[in-house]
Amino acid sequence: MGVIVNKENINNDDLSRRIDADLRAKMVESVGVVDGETPDYVDDSEYMEDYKKTSRFSWIWIVLIALALLSLISIFTF
Repeated sequence: MGVIVNKENINNDDLSRRIDADLRAKMVESVGVVDGETPDYVDDSEYMEDYKKTSRFSWIWIVLIALALLSLISIFTF
């Protein structure tokens, strides 16, 4: 396959922009975009059904992991 290059790119660019604008407008109507954000429906999927968000005590796990790493470092250095 080859690409045909000609001097009518200006007309094609205008046509492409109009088609792009029309498709975006149709997408906004069909999807229901709010404030420029498109919904991704991740929270509604079956995969995320039984998961919950990180609780406020997640910092305890970070502290415990850090203490475990510090204890391993101190064991192997002394």
